[in-house]
Amino acid sequence: MHPSSNPEYWLRGPIAGIPAALQPVAHALLQSRDEVNALMEGFPEKRLWDRPGGVASPGFHLQHLAGVLDRLLTYARGEALSPGQLEELAAEGRPPTGGEGDEGSGRTTGELARLLERYNLQVDKALQQLAETPELSLTEPRGVGRARIPSTVGGLLFHAAEHSMRHTGQLLVTIRILQSDFSSGNR
Repeated sequence: MHPSSNPEYWLRGPIAGIPAALQPVAHALLQSRDEVNALMEGFPEKRLWDRPGGVASPGFHLQHLAGVLDRLLTYARGEALSPGQLEELAAEGRPPTGGEGDEGSGRTTGELARLLERYNLQVDKALQQLAETPELSLTEPRGVGRARIPSTVGGLLFHAAEHSMRHTGQLLVTIRILQSDFSSGNR
């Protein structure tokens, strides 16, 4: 089932302002955003942290999609992660505590909208960074993590795209499992 009646982004032509070598990255990020938003439409927020069969929850995937994109783009710029980014990384996979919602559950109303908004914003930031990335910089070395594992600007940007699509696919499967639970009357 397609999230929209449009063809996939890679079939829609070039994205204005994005260098030619980075078009596949932009296409993948836009495709991921389109699919993630379509998948989460009408999703019951109370199931956001469910882990059917022990797989990662939809909430984790939404946190991770935004977080890893932010981190990979930071490394592509040649920067180290900030303390805030490290805190977000440590919190991935855990529902926020407090706020409105079921007392003691750690679940808050509007949480799904906040997670989607954060991911959508990160995709926008990524597209802006792609537009500002000179093609000649793609082979420049970059270090990843505290160990400064060697990569390149291009390697980080392409990994951001493929990693986003990987988690989009994992989210799709998790949502389908949870939807089969809904339709069979479980929970």
